[in-house]
Amino acid sequence: MNIHPWINYFTNQGVPQDTVELLLVLPIVATFIALVRQVIGIKAFGIYTPLLVIFAFLATGIKYGAVVFISVILVGMLMRLILRRLRLLYLPRVAITLTVVAFAMLAVLVVGGSFQRTGLAAVSIFPLLIMVIIVEKFIAAQIEKGNRTAILLAVETLAISVAGYYLASWEGLINSIVSYPWAVLLIIPFNVFLGKWTGLRLSEYWRFREIIKKS
Repeated sequence: MNIHPWINYFTNQGVPQDTVELLLVLPIVATFIALVRQVIGIKAFGIYTPLLVIFAFLATGIKYGAVVFISVILVGMLMRLILRRLRLLYLPRVAITLTVVAFAMLAVLVVGGSFQRTGLAAVSIFPLLIMVIIVEKFIAAQIEKGNRTAILLAVETLAISVAGYYLASWEGLINSIVSYPWAVLLIIPFNVFLGKWTGLRLSEYWRFREIIKKS
């Protein structure tokens, strides 16, 4: 693999090569999320949340990361139903939910260890904390837009995150970045073009298909 002098300089200054690669991949993944949201029309929980989940998946692995993600969403849904009758204010409700989520995630890790799933039991705390962010986003979406929309946003976030994980872990992309790190700057004019997008999203073509046919 041909390593660009820039990369060698960074590593010689004590920066781990994995860190350099992740920082260079980050703008590409962010652009991918923006493309999916702007052109296809998948909403998800914004752009930062899927980005964080993607990097959590890179730390945990897609299989274990997806298990934790789904567990967090299910616990969030359950606690929403339980706490709704108590009529609590938003912040105390979120704090209680996060408490239950913490124990639920601990239970998932213990179950993983009992079934000899050492990869799941050995997941570090930081990817788990990233996953906890999903709970607050999910609860806020439930309150503002309803359960159906919140679940749809969670599914879309998971779909984008899985696709972004495979993009960020693609060996061909990593090798290209290491060989030509300056090429990452090309996404800036691409995002300028994307920012001026005025056409319908692909999902809107399906949504308004009857109107388009009549016109």
